[in-house]
Amino acid sequence: MESWSVEQVCNWLKQRNLGELVPKFREEEVSGAALLALNDRMVQQLVKKIGHQAVLMDLIKKYHQQKSGLESLTYCCEAASQKFPEVFSGKNLKSFFARHKTLQWTSSYALPDFPYDVKCILAEKKCPDHSMRIRIIEFLQADMTKYLEGSLYPNSQQYNIVVNALLQAYPFLDEDGNGFLLWKRALKDRFKYVRRPIEDDEQVLRNKCKFGHRRGQRRKSSFAENKLADVHGQVEEEPAHLKGSAMDLHIKWLNQEYMKTQRNWEEVDNRMNVTIEIRRKMISDKAPLKDILRLFPFLRCPYQLFREFQLLTHMDIYKKTVEILEIYSENILSLYVVRNNPINIMLQENLKQHTEEDVLKYMKMTAACLLLPTVFGDDSSLFAAVNEEVKAVTPVLEVKNPFNVNSCEFALYIEREELAQLDDCTMALAALVAAFHVFDIPCPKGIHRTLNFLESLVFEVRNP
Repeated sequence: MESWSVEQVCNWLKQRNLGELVPKFREEEVSGAALLALNDRMVQQLVKKIGHQAVLMDLIKKYHQQKSGLESLTYCCEAASQKFPEVFSGKNLKSFFARHKTLQWTSSYALPDFPYDVKCILAEKKCPDHSMRIRIIEFLQADMTKYLEGSLYPNSQQYNIVVNALLQAYPFLDEDGNGFLLWKRALKDRFKYVRRPIEDDEQVLRNKCKFGHRRGQRRKSSFAENKLADVHGQVEEEPAHLKGSAMDLHIKWLNQEYMKTQRNWEEVDNRMNVTIEIRRKMISDKAPLKDILRLFPFLRCPYQLFREFQLLTHMDIYKKTVEILEIYSENILSLYVVRNNPINIMLQENLKQHTEEDVLKYMKMTAACLLLPTVFGDDSSLFAAVNEEVKAVTPVLEVKNPFNVNSCEFALYIEREELAQLDDCTMALAALVAAFHVFDIPCPKGIHRTLNFLESLVFEVRNP
């Protein structure tokens, strides 16, 4: 940072949502060296808003702390590298630093000091209303941004850390066992909302290109926007019994709410309850999946997919899937039939690089999930496409970098179209099983033994 030009400092401010300060910093010719030399009085002269002053000083302080910590860590690594030169070299050293930074963030995170009115609600152990939930999420987002040194792109593990901290401190917020998914989804939505003003920033575009986003490619939400446009364009083609009815109003509200960044999830639940009859009739009549999703786009959200499954079966599919993977993962990995499987080989290579208990558990559960078809002699391509293109028409998982905690990706595909992005293997497996039931899709023969095993445990038919 010391060698940054004035323009680089301005780009840095934009990335941290401090774009309002750019004109003043250009006028005063604040370079990287000058930025790090700023004291409280100088910041007060440069920046008018107290909130911006606090954020800027905190970022500078964090940079100095990180630099001093990194220097001491580098010294330790250099000392160790003299003894183990083959370990501390090139790519390994880079991953070592990245993992150290993640662990440091994890061990140091603590919930923010909420405002007085929020504290009162939480102290009374009352479930907050919609507006109070938004306030809590806003404070968590601002606090995470501070911990991430101004970054607006947390990874899945960091979302998990914050939501777990919230629910451990206030267990009553975990409503019906689905609180984790709800709060995590709301926190992600808040970060998306905050990122909107900087979507077209040059540095942001470079970061997107680095992780596979092509220049000129529209943001993912545009897909939903196109779907909504399709709905408005085809209102006249909807079934006759929907026209002029209250049902039509519910469906239009759901489509409009789906496009919002901050959603009223309680009202979404209510309206999905009201419209379930027409939705189930469309599915039983074999209406095209794209038509069902046009009218009920919230079925793309994992939480609503799980909720629909629970309305149909009175079973919590996500909770059951967690139990299945925790109980059976070690047994699956010990079977002879999976010993030489590429997934198991990949797992063993990655296990050597980590010592954290929760990371090892996550990797083993992921491997056990992906190895299920092999155990039952089924066709793995009908279950999950790992680091390759999806080819199956029936529900199937797309999995990328399954054992990389920071860059793994899970998605559910139906008819070769992405239905939902998922956080981890547990959510992915639950979504796969739920999709067959919710959309009434016949199970292909090539995967029926695996699904029979899972369904027998979900519905507690037997103990295989």
